Amino acid sequence: MAHELKDDELHGKQGEHDAPGGGWQSVRATEQHFLREKVPFVGNSLMLKINTPNGGFECPSCAWPNPQKPGPAEFCENGAKAVAWETTKARTTPEFFAKHTLTELLAWSDHELEKQGRLTHPMRYNATTDKYDPVDWATAFREIGKEVAGLDPKRVELYTSGRTSNEAAFLWQLYGRMIGTHNFPDCSNMCHETTTVALPQSIGVGKATTTLDDFEHADCIFIFGQNAGTNSPRMMGLLHEARLRGAEVITFNPLRERALVKFANPQTPKDMLTNHGVPISSQYHQVRIGGDIAAIQGMCKHILAVDDEARDNGGERVIDHDFVQMHTQGFDAFADHCRALSWERIESYSGLTRVALEEAAQAWIRAERVICCWGMGITQHIRGGDNVHQILNLLLMGGHIGRRGAGACPVRGHSNVQGDRTVGIFHKSGEAFLSKMDEVFGIECEREHGHDVALCCEAILRGEVDAFLGMGGNFFRAIADQARIAPHVENIGLTVQIATKLNRSHLIHGKSAYLLPALARTEKDVQAGVEQTITIEDGMCNVQGSKGQIEPASPQLLSEIAIVARLGKATLDPNAKVDWEWLAEDYARIRDKIEATQPDTFYDFNARLAAEGVFHLDIAARDRIWNTESGKAHFLFPEGHLAEDASQPGDDHFQLLSIRGHDQFNTTVYSYDDRYRDIYGTRMVLMMNPRDIEKHGFEAGNRVTLRAVASDGIERHVSGFKIIAYDLPENCLGAYYPEVNDLISVDDRDAQSNTIAGKSIPVRLELMSTEEVEADTGMLASA
Repeated sequence: MAHELKDDELHGKQGEHDAPGGGWQSVRATEQHFLREKVPFVGNSLMLKINTPNGGFECPSCAWPNPQKPGPAEFCENGAKAVAWETTKARTTPEFFAKHTLTELLAWSDHELEKQGRLTHPMRYNATTDKYDPVDWATAFREIGKEVAGLDPKRVELYTSGRTSNEAAFLWQLYGRMIGTHNFPDCSNMCHETTTVALPQSIGVGKATTTLDDFEHADCIFIFGQNAGTNSPRMMGLLHEARLRGAEVITFNPLRERALVKFANPQTPKDMLTNHGVPISSQYHQVRIGGDIAAIQGMCKHILAVDDEARDNGGERVIDHDFVQMHTQGFDAFADHCRALSWERIESYSGLTRVALEEAAQAWIRAERVICCWGMGITQHIRGGDNVHQILNLLLMGGHIGRRGAGACPVRGHSNVQGDRTVGIFHKSGEAFLSKMDEVFGIECEREHGHDVALCCEAILRGEVDAFLGMGGNFFRAIADQARIAPHVENIGLTVQIATKLNRSHLIHGKSAYLLPALARTEKDVQAGVEQTITIEDGMCNVQGSKGQIEPASPQLLSEIAIVARLGKATLDPNAKVDWEWLAEDYARIRDKIEATQPDTFYDFNARLAAEGVFHLDIAARDRIWNTESGKAHFLFPEGHLAEDASQPGDDHFQLLSIRGHDQFNTTVYSYDDRYRDIYGTRMVLMMNPRDIEKHGFEAGNRVTLRAVASDGIERHVSGFKIIAYDLPENCLGAYYPEVNDLISVDDRDAQSNTIAGKSIPVRLELMSTEEVEADTGMLASA
């Protein structure tokens, strides 16, 4: 019999007297991380140069943009953690690798692997000892180049991380296209690829139509499936300011996230004196996992009803019909679809009441300028693209595109994930770009579409990959179906990982394997005696320079650009139009080549960068120019579907949401704590509604096995998760990524973008036996 839940057993409480997000807790956490990495002075001094143009460096964490006039402390807690993590005094040296086999290291946690510190030397796998041995750079390049040159290029995969600079990413795709591959799996394939595919179908461009200035003039900001307090904390400052000036913030998220409930801005003296914070969400709707389509269409249904009534009674219309008629296509069909939906069905699929959805719709009606923000809670679903389309429908109904204080704001993850794509990291590049590449470099690019992350994983399973080269990231930990895919990697002839720190992907290797250490963003990059500047593109299309500030962690380190250039020279025959060494000596030369291949996007690249250190890319939709086939923006919706995944309301299983902890960025785990959710010392927890705990005969503290409900007949399970009571909808669960990735089939993905459905995983729970728990943890099943 389940015992009555005590107040202190409910995690992530959001009561009146509970601490807000941010505040002194954020300041304290920042300093603790600098102290843990033994860089209190270096770390704090670097914070004076972070996110500043003309000589500063760009934060290696999220892609949130910088204000036009950065403040004296233009950073957040998580940016400070990222800087501390890469400037650490710890080093992963050849002596470390001499002590440990890769098989042994596979048993270490993700946190412990990266905790060993910065990589210092190029390493080569020794199959006899199962260890990495040091190798000199010249030998590594010669051996890698010889092996790649002898392969079928269509069986070579080049992966790119979102921390890679524009210059390195451009050279990386040039290297790939010159060897003849069309396979460019990219970290964006795992997160916002859905946005990149779906947005152009609606408005003709796959990027944000907002700038930071728009947030200062918005009347209402909708947030769908985005936990800004953890994943893009500097966004919280704008939400904080918006609420103080009376704007509404309407949040749709299954979990009540602390910073989105109440936030104390560390840069606001009043907040720091009182530590009470400001209520952020004027409305907080805990939508059912997979219920966003129904929720948004429910709002649209109410807006249409109010507008229809105004039309019939001669009142003021609430839909911008002039905009709709002049700039859009498909409105009538969408309106008829929403009108025909029953409230009973909307409530069932969204998990929200009609009253709640009408209240949210009324905020839209009151507002003159609306911004819609979204994150991976929207994109990582089987119908994630349909999710994005509904958000755009909500904006288009009010003419909230191409208007100051309004627009579409996908909140990107890693700092240059968007820039990688802009400069050419794409497995489906168009003819305009490829023909320019051919012209500028005297090559013939492959026109056939290649592999994204999901297609790369399927190729590995089929044994159709001969080489995998990774530019940063932690590919084999971040992917779905890791337990199925990882054993096949040993059949790959060559794996090369370019990295700053040791992670799990470096232990999942091919027959020949190399680990090449690169400079971090905070470090000085000197080529031909001159300190170099790289560039990144943030999530709102600003291209900004970044210049390292401190000495490299090891004299053996090379920049990513230098590594690619030397790989190119070692792999390819001489080309009169591609002098790898010349390009790597001065990064402005690479920017000239980027401009030559995309003159409309990067016109006067170096001149604009030199003028102010940052410039904004032209976004046609901001000027109400729609680069679609019809020349108009499109209302799009999935007929017959209200669920964004295969599961329906009332199915006899749970829906599991994979999430990041507050001391985490992507697969990097800074610590085992998540203070925003009152979880400390562990990540092996399962968040569960207290009513579900009781209803299904569990107790808080039980340890369980999660089994995936899959249609392919493959058994997928993870064990050892401790149930904790949490405020989220019934029949919904939460657990940390990437610990639950093995539950996700690589087949469960958005139909158009191939983005994995990591935010809605169908699972069943089993109580672990005492014997199972003791074997796994040494504890009793109820401990």
